[in-house]
Amino acid sequence: MSRVCQVTGKKVMVGNNVSHSKRRTKRKFLPNLFNKKFFLPEEDRWITLTVSANGIRTINKNGLNAALKSAKVKGFLKTI
Repeated sequence: MSRVCQVTGKKVMVGNNVSHSKRRTKRKFLPNLFNKKFFLPEEDRWITLTVSANGIRTINKNGLNAALKSAKVKGFLKTI
């Protein structure tokens, strides 16, 4: 499973750990992802999406169909 949100497109970022002596080592910033099931009433079926916490808030605000439509337009979601 790739660590990419299917609604917002958030993915792993790379940065540095900085110690007290300012020595830098590489690290990863992982997105806050969940595997969540949503019900599509138009198609009368459940779909499973990998979404971030921000993606869940987007779905709650705009609705599932609008969020999926914008994700397809932006290229974050291939098929459902």
